[in-house]
Amino acid sequence: MSWNHALVTGGSTGIGRAIALALAKEGIAVTICGRREDALAKVADQDANIHAVAADVTDEASVAKLYETAEAARGPFDIVVANAGIASSAPAHKTSLEEWNRIINVNLTGAFLTVRPALKGMSDRKRGRVIFVASVAGLRGSAYVAPYVASKHGVVGLTRALAAELLKTGVTVNAICPGYVETEMLEQSVRRVMEKTGRSEEEARQGFVEINPNHRLIQPEEVAAAAMWLVSDAAISVTGQPIAISGGS
Repeated sequence: MSWNHALVTGGSTGIGRAIALALAKEGIAVTICGRREDALAKVADQDANIHAVAADVTDEASVAKLYETAEAARGPFDIVVANAGIASSAPAHKTSLEEWNRIINVNLTGAFLTVRPALKGMSDRKRGRVIFVASVAGLRGSAYVAPYVASKHGVVGLTRALAAELLKTGVTVNAICPGYVETEMLEQSVRRVMEKTGRSEEEARQGFVEINPNHRLIQPEEVAAAAMWLVSDAAISVTGQPIAISGGS
């Protein structure tokens, strides 16, 4: 691949970690960011092409500092993967404004702040790849996760808007929309179900397995494989697309 430098947010765990490792394996310098320096360092230790920088995607100044530090060291970002995200669950009428804002700030505003600094440079250079990690929740409704669903619908809308803006620049913008993936975030969801329902860990986990139409949890490496295709030359004509990896419709 002809790419030199990639940014992956939320790169210390789950999908972000899998994408970072896949990009690094291709010889691309990868900057990963997150708020936990120790977790980032563990991923960076797995491949010399991975470089950890602590940053908060909801903080404009923090993102600006991330770009300044990483691009000074390794050149401009050719690829930006906005992966950082959080989730929680509650009936809508019990969801506080504070919780609503927390989810929207990370999942949607954070995604925008992550990619915005890269857009002009990519456009000027007539090359680049932007990938948002959204969710099947951005393509349909789901009960008890209203802020999450709204944020991920927003990410899909942002994907389409940026793709339209950059259509003639050689820069593509796409969203990957996974179903339930076997990650640390899923483990947190399993624990919440156990606490709220009294189900065993196996019962709670099986509930998520059965939501995926093919009745299996998606692996992070499957999502990473989709990301690798989107940054390949084979996907040059794919832009503005929410790509579901959900085990069925």
